[in-house]
Amino acid sequence: MPSELSGSCMCGAIRFKATPNTDEMGLCHCEMCRKWSGGVYMAVACGTSVQVEDETSLGVYKSSDYGERVFCKTCGSTLMWRLQDGSHSSVSAQAFDDPAQFRLTSEIFVDEQPANYSFANDTQKMTGAEVFALYAPKQDPQHG
Repeated sequence: MPSELSGSCMCGAIRFKATPNTDEMGLCHCEMCRKWSGGVYMAVACGTSVQVEDETSLGVYKSSDYGERVFCKTCGSTLMWRLQDGSHSSVSAQAFDDPAQFRLTSEIFVDEQPANYSFANDTQKMTGAEVFALYAPKQDPQHG
């Protein structure tokens, strides 16, 4: 890794290719990601490499002043979270054709994680405040 990988939504209306930055997968426990994905959001950082074959069924929801959530309008599959300026995409690990190739290494917004689940993997854990301090020091701490 990194090499170009393929993936799709559940119904196949959206196919994509992307080159992950690494073989690492991270989890987001924030309330928005949990509501959007129906559970914890498992994501792979892919920078600007995502290429969608046919965007006809692509839905985009602007969830904050800087972030947006991308999904299939046909089947509802969660596909990626990305910055509105196009400078970063975090693709759903489960949307890749072979999600087992990614190693679970980090969890963010652990301060928003409900008490009814946890993962056995030894991961780096960051609160929402720590995430914003690291990646967006000038942003208002409204995640997105």
